Amino acid sequence: MAPLKSWLKVDSSSHFSLHNLPFGIISTTANPDRHPAVAIGDQVLDLSVFTAGNGFSALSIIQPHQAVFFRPTLNDFAALGRPMHRVVREYLQSVLLEDSPFHGVLKENSSLRHNSILSQKDCHMHMPMQITDYTDFYAGLHHAYNVGVLFRGPQNALQPNYKHLPVGYHGRAGSVVVSGTPIRRPNGQILTDPAVKEPTLSACRKLDMELELGCFVCKPSKMGDPVRIDDAADHLFGIVLMNDWSARDIQAWEYVPLGPFNSKNFGTTISPWVVLMDALEPFASTGLHNDMETLPYLDEKGKKTHFDINLSVNLNTESGSSSTICKTTATNLLFSFPQMLAHHTVGGCPFNVGDLLGSGTISGESKSQKGCLLEQSENGKISITLEDGQERIFLEDGDTITIGGVCGGEQGSLVGFGECSGKILPAIQLET
Repeated sequence: MAPLKSWLKVDSSSHFSLHNLPFGIISTTANPDRHPAVAIGDQVLDLSVFTAGNGFSALSIIQPHQAVFFRPTLNDFAALGRPMHRVVREYLQSVLLEDSPFHGVLKENSSLRHNSILSQKDCHMHMPMQITDYTDFYAGLHHAYNVGVLFRGPQNALQPNYKHLPVGYHGRAGSVVVSGTPIRRPNGQILTDPAVKEPTLSACRKLDMELELGCFVCKPSKMGDPVRIDDAADHLFGIVLMNDWSARDIQAWEYVPLGPFNSKNFGTTISPWVVLMDALEPFASTGLHNDMETLPYLDEKGKKTHFDINLSVNLNTESGSSSTICKTTATNLLFSFPQMLAHHTVGGCPFNVGDLLGSGTISGESKSQKGCLLEQSENGKISITLEDGQERIFLEDGDTITIGGVCGGEQGSLVGFGECSGKILPAIQLET
């Protein structure tokens, strides 16, 4: 697609091109209250200042709802629905366009332009949404197969239900944090000697990361009412990068028979900018082929509801070295977010605005595409050599994991997500 050019200076390599305009929540020294903004290049358009300065004067449809741009989260804006998201984003694109039909809105040397266009480095980022519920799925086919091989062998790697439905578990909404928030190594019960079935209370010794995407819900559903697969996309607001931190040794002991608990609830990191579904439409894909015919309530009839997002994971050590430990793509998901929502609601489970769906770990087929250290180290059997010669099996205190993601390859029209980053802090010393 031909790049859109803004009158603002935007580097052609920026992931926040005019084709993107992701929404987030910022605060500044001048305005310490949390409020919405959109990212453009290395700058932001402060939507509270823009709105207060009558920036939406040429968009009559949003004017009765302008209070949403003074809220501390994006929930109220999200609740306006996808048609409104589309209109607002397209209007802001037009205002920022080089040959803008709305030159008078942010005219050169105006106080509104001066006060509403800010440098990203002068903004503090916050959680974009208030999350009431969070469900993490297991839709990465290669990840599920690789982990299954480790624990059950190649003949029984995938459970019989895997290709029939999006497997998931309910996560902990209260421990979802924005990028840059440190993550404390958890304590929990682990088996130090697998031959002796007596656990020890210990700091996690197999701390892992998981490369994922998260998707926010913008349209609620009533308890008892399933969301039809044909309607599910209308319930989705936008996508963020996500790291569902995992304590593999705690998980190994606790997950039978009800699945993950303390091994997953201590921290989940998301990127601060929400890339709207409409910004991702040019990169729509069919995802992985499912050789199992799904039941009709999950049948998307060939619709492109996955997205070709190039993903990467960097591990930065306390000593300052940086190593790219994974590169893969979001097309390695077997089930889409609309399918996850349709399945989640088929029994009547209600959804609220701001609920979060996680994709599950996204891995490709090769070692360099594996989205967690459990896979890369084969559960501790082999080590990973970093750029400076250090080795890792699982994460050490002081390590920082940074996930990145971007759509497109043409300079000037990239649609990216920013960073999803977290540093590991030592575990709390418990009395024994």
